Amino acid sequence: PANIRVNAIAPGFFINERSVKYLGSPETGLTSRGNNVMGHTPQKRFGQACDLLGCVDWLLDDERSGFVTGITVPIDGGFLSTPGI
Repeated sequence: PANIRVNAIAPGFFINERSVKYLGSPETGLTSRGNNVMGHTPQKRFGQACDLLGCVDWLLDDERSGFVTGITVPIDGGFLSTPGI
């Protein structure tokens, strides 16, 4: 009745100032944890901020997603589709 929609985005592994310590980076080399994550990520790369934008754009657009509510969208390069680490 109040036209309130509740949705969430669940980002996978993204390289940033905090995660680089644990995962490494493609430029500096991956840690063992970073290599393990890559081994379980079908797209074989870490996420980037621009990877989130399409989903955010869609969820914010009432014309395109106005009937969508109560979901969590994983943006993880397919990580959740594998057995995990």
